[in-house]
Amino acid sequence: MENLLLAFGLTLLAGLATGVGSLIAFFAKTTNTKFLSLALGFSAGVMIYVSMVEIFFKAQDALVDAMGNEPGRWMTVGAFFGGMLVIALIDKFIPKSGNPHEVKKVEDMSKRDTAVKDPDLLKMGTFTALAIAIHNFPEGIATFTAALNDPALGIAIAAAIAIHNIPEGIAVSVPVYYATGDKKKAFKLSFLSGLSEPVGAILAYLLLMPFLNDMVFGILFAGVAGIMVFISLDELLPASRRYGEAHLSIYGVVAGMAVMALSLLLFI
Repeated sequence: MENLLLAFGLTLLAGLATGVGSLIAFFAKTTNTKFLSLALGFSAGVMIYVSMVEIFFKAQDALVDAMGNEPGRWMTVGAFFGGMLVIALIDKFIPKSGNPHEVKKVEDMSKRDTAVKDPDLLKMGTFTALAIAIHNFPEGIATFTAALNDPALGIAIAAAIAIHNIPEGIAVSVPVYYATGDKKKAFKLSFLSGLSEPVGAILAYLLLMPFLNDMVFGILFAGVAGIMVFISLDELLPASRRYGEAHLSIYGVVAGMAVMALSLLLFI
């Protein structure tokens, strides 16, 4: 029960980080591009390392136990790339105008007066919120599943996902506020988009927990590893570099991997 509550709590906190991004957009005067570049790279480093070094092999161990050596290894690889396919399909069917990873800066808030009541911008902000909600759903399942199995691992994944949700909150807030001049509406959309992560956790609990055995766990964990690697390569690293600090993004990746490696050695 303690692990269950912790898993829900971590998933909720990771999702609500979109609201943090929204608050930064409202109260900061300039965008700290160096910080965002480093932080997004760090998040990618954590996700890639923990997926390839820890989660993938935990999944493989479970599937080998359930299915035998050869079938278990093949199933692990299939589920890993299946996770990538799921998140790739989600990306494909989201309209490009609602791309949640289009870089936005706090300074864009100052342009509001030139485009108040712009319906296209409001539509873009709404689409972005919807896109982030769809993206956050499998991330919620990933955080919940990891935390349920290993709380220390769940904390690391929740922290990485929370970091990458901060600029997504900015991406929702800027166009909505730019279009309407309404901070409450911008914050509400940003906040609600993040709530899809705990919704993903609840559905994972309701649908998967009754059937959770070594095979289901292994397939789910391998899929989670694939999802997180895809998110890192397709979203986090490109966004990190678009903030204009190419070398910082790589330093962030290395730092994220090093911190994750140290955490695994010390705590897991």
